[in-house]
Amino acid sequence: MIESKKKLADSKVTYHLGGHKISDLKACDLLVISPAVDKHKSPFVQEAIRLGVPISSEMNLFLERCRGRIVGITGSVGKSTTTAMVGAILESASSRPEWNHGKVWIGGNIGKSLLDDLGSISSQDIVVLELSSFQLEDAAQLRKSPSIALVTNVRENHLDRHGTLAAYAAAKANIHRFQSPDDWLILPFVGAEALPDVPTENRNMMRFSADEASHGAAIESRDANGVARREVVPLKLSIPGLHNVQNAAGALAIARVLGVDDGIATDALSRFTGLVHRLEFVREHRGVRYYNDSKATSPEAAMTSIRAFDQPVTVLVGGSDKGGSFEQFGVSLQTGQGRYLHGATRDRITAAIRIASTGCGIGPTLLPADNFATAVSNARELAKNGEVVLLSPGCASYDWFKNYEERGDQFRGIVNGWSA
Repeated sequence: MIESKKKLADSKVTYHLGGHKISDLKACDLLVISPAVDKHKSPFVQEAIRLGVPISSEMNLFLERCRGRIVGITGSVGKSTTTAMVGAILESASSRPEWNHGKVWIGGNIGKSLLDDLGSISSQDIVVLELSSFQLEDAAQLRKSPSIALVTNVRENHLDRHGTLAAYAAAKANIHRFQSPDDWLILPFVGAEALPDVPTENRNMMRFSADEASHGAAIESRDANGVARREVVPLKLSIPGLHNVQNAAGALAIARVLGVDDGIATDALSRFTGLVHRLEFVREHRGVRYYNDSKATSPEAAMTSIRAFDQPVTVLVGGSDKGGSFEQFGVSLQTGQGRYLHGATRDRITAAIRIASTGCGIGPTLLPADNFATAVSNARELAKNGEVVLLSPGCASYDWFKNYEERGDQFRGIVNGWSA
């Protein structure tokens, strides 16, 4: 906080730190709210609404003023990786003489606000934004959706905030709800059934998936007569998992809308090495490969990551509770190598695994840990040569850590600290 204040030292800012003062609302022209704030539960925000104070967010301020063509990407799982893949493709394509757009900008929920860059973004530029359900919930008041919208999937997530899957899916649907018929909507073949208000006619639409047989990208589009055409584009990725093939298929669909040749796109995808905290390879130690997947903050994300490996996996799961069910997570975890359970959800996940294992014979080794370092070190003792140790918590991080990045950084630091 001290460093943040130093950066604003020359600004005319009055600080009220450590809490909110209702009296501030009397002179408030605009209340800009972080997407992490639950407006329904905040007395300060509710009072602002009662007083009629205009409310906005960082993303809304950007969307209102952005002159570039916006590509929006959302989903329960895979949106960050897909956004980064699109960025890699477009950065490669934009260096070629046939590129007929302007500069490429990447931002949003992936970690960088583009507000400071608004003055430099032209109407010819392409702006690729990762958008969370919280950001999209706020964006509804603008009645504006991206020119190109992609949804990776819609699964149960953030129920501690949205309450129900229907409410969560409704927030996600704002990514396409206000599009014009000339805009593009890109959806998976399977995985977005919960998304409401999906148009069925008179729309530019594509569908995408991973082709399991070839591990290529399956893309379906319609010709001028409305006839669907499905084709499979070969891929050669350096990152593991069929789910990453699915992410790449979505990225390839966006690239096609923007006129990028498949060869340029697939070449860029082959060189894409992934993001930190998302199936990030840390090191191989005594024949065991260690992966940091701290960004897997939902059971569905963790289950997807576990399935990415053919080798036996020792997985570290648990963290803070977002209110979702662990029933399917328990089924997924009830066979295989050891499961190290930690954090506030440890007992809930343990119970789900044991219920799933009832009548199925011997289940996995369940080893609760009272602190993170112990969980990681014990996983090292259990894993054997040729196997994988995976941090894929399936939960948020706010019980023991500031955020998922801190959790992943600690995992990486522990593993890299071991002597050969």
